[in-house]
Amino acid sequence: MFTRHHWSHTHPCCHAGGTFALYSLLCRHAKIKTIPNQHRTDEELTTYSRSTFHEQSFAAKTKRWLERHVSRKNALLILVLVGTCMVIGDGILTPAISVLSAAGGIKVDHPSMSNGVVVVVAVVILVGLFSLQHYGTDKVSWLFAPIVLVWFLVIGGIGIYNIWKYDSSVLKAFSPVYIYRYFRRGGKDGWTSLGGIMLSITGTEALFADLSHFPVAAVQLAFTVVVFPCLLLAYSGQAAYLMSNRDHVVDAFYRSIPDSIYWPVFIIATAAAIVASQATITATFSIIKQALALGCFPRVKVVHTSKKFLGQIYVPDINWILMILCIAVTAGFKNQNQIGNAYGTAVVIVMLVTTLLMTLIMILVWRCHWILVLLFTGLSLVVECTYFSAVLFKVDQGGWVPLVIAAAFLLIMYVWHYGTLKRYEFEMHSKVSMAWILGLGPSLGLVRVPGIGLVYTELASGVPHIFSHFITNLPAIHSVVVFVCVKYLPVYTVPEEERFLVKRIGPKNFHMFRCVARYGYKDLHKKDDEFEKKLFDSLFLFVRLESMMEGCSDSDEYSLYGQQTERSREGLLNNNGNGNTITSYADTTISSVDSIVPVKSPMQGSMTVRSSEHVSSQTETDELEFLNSCRDAGVVHILGNTVVRARRESRFYKKIAIDYVYAFLRKICREHSVIFNVPHESLLNVGQVFYV
Repeated sequence: MFTRHHWSHTHPCCHAGGTFALYSLLCRHAKIKTIPNQHRTDEELTTYSRSTFHEQSFAAKTKRWLERHVSRKNALLILVLVGTCMVIGDGILTPAISVLSAAGGIKVDHPSMSNGVVVVVAVVILVGLFSLQHYGTDKVSWLFAPIVLVWFLVIGGIGIYNIWKYDSSVLKAFSPVYIYRYFRRGGKDGWTSLGGIMLSITGTEALFADLSHFPVAAVQLAFTVVVFPCLLLAYSGQAAYLMSNRDHVVDAFYRSIPDSIYWPVFIIATAAAIVASQATITATFSIIKQALALGCFPRVKVVHTSKKFLGQIYVPDINWILMILCIAVTAGFKNQNQIGNAYGTAVVIVMLVTTLLMTLIMILVWRCHWILVLLFTGLSLVVECTYFSAVLFKVDQGGWVPLVIAAAFLLIMYVWHYGTLKRYEFEMHSKVSMAWILGLGPSLGLVRVPGIGLVYTELASGVPHIFSHFITNLPAIHSVVVFVCVKYLPVYTVPEEERFLVKRIGPKNFHMFRCVARYGYKDLHKKDDEFEKKLFDSLFLFVRLESMMEGCSDSDEYSLYGQQTERSREGLLNNNGNGNTITSYADTTISSVDSIVPVKSPMQGSMTVRSSEHVSSQTETDELEFLNSCRDAGVVHILGNTVVRARRESRFYKKIAIDYVYAFLRKICREHSVIFNVPHESLLNVGQVFYV
């Protein structure tokens, strides 16, 4: 029982979205992403490392087994989302139990104080902690390591003092024979007590997250030399104290502190609790950003609080939601035991999910022998399932809290992902064929007015359906059209010099281009003037390189247009005439123009250049001057607003998910124009509706 007073300070590191990081790694080695927007050029990134398998190897068979059925990909995604939601629950419960247990030290020194006062103090600290999140931790993060180091040394020293003063025979507990005797004597009660013991090892599930911030050797050294020995000494010291003071079991940690250093230790404990809370809050922000990048969370505002450190972010909406839920848990339970049971449930489920994902990592990424994989998985699951079975007995004693929180976030994340997937499938199945574009001629059947139109789309190849909707309902189009796709890849970061992919769509006199901006899940993305400038710089460089390569017809990597499946203009007009698009494209196959020429540039490294079959008489200089004049005439941002609706014959749960839950999330999330920082006077929204 005494473990709960001290657990929080084993938590100086953060999860940093470990489940999504593992999932991203798996996505690079197997085609398991539910949104199939991968492209072979993505694999050429310097940060995109992947392995090749022998056809008959165990890894190759596992890879084919995962890729064969969509249901398996969905099951893996749900597993990842469950782990993610539990980490979010961790971000709510950690500050609650950390601060409440630290504030409980006041009551130990003042026994007459009511529990309500302790709760009020804890709530005040929590409000202050969450209110200061928008400042970031850049200016105070240098204090975190010294605070945690001092904390471990202090509790280790107190443990040594208590062992020496009260009962050194407690060191016999290191003998494994006492495990057997404990369970034989305690029976079911001894087994269920494992749920409380779980709190003494919380934080270990976050060790692997630190690998992105520190070298492996640093984590191993800190844990084996400082953390683990100090924890063993601290718990052994509390046990020695309880041998002589069994009636102090409820407040064993604070009561075992010598009176002369009580208040200094209390201050250090409170500071360490704040550090532990800050770690999990930051981890929650990080995992929300990763989920956002992978299309698994509604669009929310993400603020980068540090120019030096990429991972320091602040998500205002999530911050206030966490604060409200954290205060509700603290004030609602008022009991550290119940919050501890809830926390134990969240942690053990995160451990189980991590173990299952690590099993796939060992097979697909590390390509370990199946016997080693079986050994690791078996030993890990034996330990974790043992604790999990004990935690199940605590569900009705507070353990239900993380389950409810996780269920709510899981519903939000899965429904949002489902809606995003259906929108992407609609875009893919209703792409405009190149034959139709060519049939319109260089004017595209409209008046070409001076300026550049940036058409934002989720497609990295092909012409989106929203464009046909635009040109069949409006009388004019810009002289230059650039389809812009912001694409997140399952990598940590994309180097700046490899950020953009540029291609030409159609003949030169059509003046149509595509630019794919690629980001990792940790990259800073701002649609500001700098982004627009880099986009046009890449476009101009493409024109120069394309002109230089026109004579390189013998290049193996220089390919022309692929086969096109024709789609009549009448069909498009019928679909777009009433302003709504009701999709039923199951029988239509559209293929896109997708020819790629990788070219090395001494200025910006590797850029992928795309070319068309038709050769124009217009010179490079003339085209660059034309592009510059169009840019000076003005840039207009064209955003598609695709509304998803459930079909009338759909089942009721699908109607609720799409027409109510997804529609509500779309309504409250940030608009694309806000995310892309598009000036209102330069914005043009094009709407359409489709049914799933």
